[in-house]
Amino acid sequence: MPYMQTADGTRIFYRDWGQGRAVVFLASAGISCDIWQYQMAHISETARCVGYDRRGHGRSDDPGRGYEYDTLADDLAALITKLDLHDVTLVGHSMAGGEIVRYLTRHGDDRIAGAVLVAVTLPYPLQTGDNPTGVEPARVEATRAGWRHDWPLWLEQGAPGFFGEQLPIPRVSKLLADRLIHDMAGTSLRAVLDCSVTVFETDFREELATVRVPTLVIHGDRDVSTPIESSGRRAAALIPGCELKVYENAPHGLMFTHTDQLNGDLDAFVSR
Repeated sequence: MPYMQTADGTRIFYRDWGQGRAVVFLASAGISCDIWQYQMAHISETARCVGYDRRGHGRSDDPGRGYEYDTLADDLAALITKLDLHDVTLVGHSMAGGEIVRYLTRHGDDRIAGAVLVAVTLPYPLQTGDNPTGVEPARVEATRAGWRHDWPLWLEQGAPGFFGEQLPIPRVSKLLADRLIHDMAGTSLRAVLDCSVTVFETDFREELATVRVPTLVIHGDRDVSTPIESSGRRAAALIPGCELKVYENAPHGLMFTHTDQLNGDLDAFVSR
């Protein structure tokens, strides 16, 4: 399997499918790049698709550190440099939207053609005095407390909401859902907890205004993990010239429930 090594010696697994214009896929916190395989299999017919497992996730090393956005953005930069990628479209789900924005502000956009942010946690998910629509800190900590006792149980209980089982859309197979839960259950608990701190305690409200590459935000209107009004819609409004696409009856895991729609929008954005 292909690996690359980061500045602190962490080995990062990646897969590299297809040829042509580069598209780099970043997974959400707690899961490997397998979350994108239905998009990568489709897009790699006409482009070069690279997906990688964040440190502490999937097949990558578990160093027990480096889960803040600066280091994660540096890991992305190391991959792009190793593969000598240019004119790249970055595609990120949930937490990965922050990694993409931090990459752009930390490493610049010379190699980047555009960004697609799917079901993002941006701009700032934690409730504070000047951010009243965020999640209450006590609720966040209660969730983490549950993870410390039984992370797989939380995954099992959250799967119906992730896949939108209560929505008027086709249901994913039990095998697919079980595969996803198994993938996430194997993620380092240290990585899961530290990534949660990073997501909730990083304020991107000013940083989003510095993004200069063409950007598309895609968000479901029935996302219970990151409700669109406090995340996707706000993030799109803060990014200059950003386009927002709202998927009807789409949950957080819209890459599985709205696969054809997402693949079509990615095709159009990459080939624009």
